[in-house]
Amino acid sequence: MAQHHIDYNNQRITFEIERKNVKNVNVNIKPDMTVKVSANNQVPIDFIENLVYKKAPWILKHVKQFKEVQPERRSEREYVSGESFKYLGKQYRLRVKKVELKDEEGVKYLRGFIHLYVKEIDNLVKKKQLIDDWYRERARKIFSESLNKVHAKLEKYGIEKPDFQVRSMKARWGSALIDSNTILLNLELIKAPKPCIDYVVLHELIHFKYNDHSDKFYDMLYTMMPDWEDRKAMLDKEVVKEI
Repeated sequence: MAQHHIDYNNQRITFEIERKNVKNVNVNIKPDMTVKVSANNQVPIDFIENLVYKKAPWILKHVKQFKEVQPERRSEREYVSGESFKYLGKQYRLRVKKVELKDEEGVKYLRGFIHLYVKEIDNLVKKKQLIDDWYRERARKIFSESLNKVHAKLEKYGIEKPDFQVRSMKARWGSALIDSNTILLNLELIKAPKPCIDYVVLHELIHFKYNDHSDKFYDMLYTMMPDWEDRKAMLDKEVVKEI
């Protein structure tokens, strides 16, 4: 994709333009802070640059949000009682408890708290591993439930139910691998409300009928989920703070 830039209030915004078969010009900020613009081949460069300039305050706001929040929250984690962790759209306090045996180690959600049971209470690496393993286990269960629910509404369109894998991804919430009939879902989605998870699953499933972002793709997305834009906004603006 071609790279371009505009200057706004002494700040440079670099963005990529992807030429696609779409009706509207869309501006997106990815979780890795990349600014991407999709537009069809008939849209001139100066129109796109003017649009980016008009949306510059919104772009800079979210790029700043991603830049400031993501690194600090990762580096400051100590996995001690009282820390807050997001799960399915809500914040929960962590309670760390020392156990005597390795077999007793693990993580449980109970009565509004996330309980971390660990033998070596000062072992940061082990505590992080236990939390990450718990997130991954919950992701497999919740994503599977979402896939079953959403796919049931698409069977009449001839879309075969794909397999899914949970992955850590920097710039995407999901990805459809058409040839292997598999969708990849970002582990961080487990921190999102279930409606947001359903949106990502639906988005990827529709790619098995329309493997692009054409008008037909979005027509089907609107038909199946009229509020998908609200769900995407919630995902991109709120959940990404916790990544």
